[in-house]
Amino acid sequence: MTASPEAAVLTRVAELVRDAPAGRGGALWRLAADGRQLDANVVRLGPDARVAVHVEPDLDVLLFVVDGTGRLDTGDNGEGARELGAGAVVWLPRGARRGVLAGSAGLVYLTVHRRRPGLSIRSAPPSAAVAEPDEGGRAAGTAAGGEPVCLLNRVCPECGRLAPDESGVRFCGRCGSRLPSD
Repeated sequence: MTASPEAAVLTRVAELVRDAPAGRGGALWRLAADGRQLDANVVRLGPDARVAVHVEPDLDVLLFVVDGTGRLDTGDNGEGARELGAGAVVWLPRGARRGVLAGSAGLVYLTVHRRRPGLSIRSAPPSAAVAEPDEGGRAAGTAAGGEPVCLLNRVCPECGRLAPDESGVRFCGRCGSRLPSD
């Protein structure tokens, strides 16, 4: 017989932030319970650090500011900026542009969203366009020898999310971890 899940206190955010090394940014905590339907992260951005403006196409995200100040950017060049401070609750609907800039003292926030389904390998849909070869006879998006261009510098080492292909993206839009450098 399988035991039923039980409610539990998972962490105490004030203690988590206090006990983390001062210079440590990124995800300080993650919800990791087996069989969960939600993902949640406590993220710390250092002073003036940012999560670049991007679009999350699949998930609504709820963001709760735990500590610090910052700015939510909903457009390019700071257009649509909203000030953030401790206690702010922000809804980030799927498909909406969003980015976060920490203030001079940094920013700590909790994100909660539906759990992303696991990655799977499947055939391309029949309507997928076939890449035309470039001048060297390679399909667009491939390196010499027909190998796909490496995207590892855009994969978050903490949560595995692929960052958008935009210059200047240095932090994961899902968990806030620093992305690998080129």
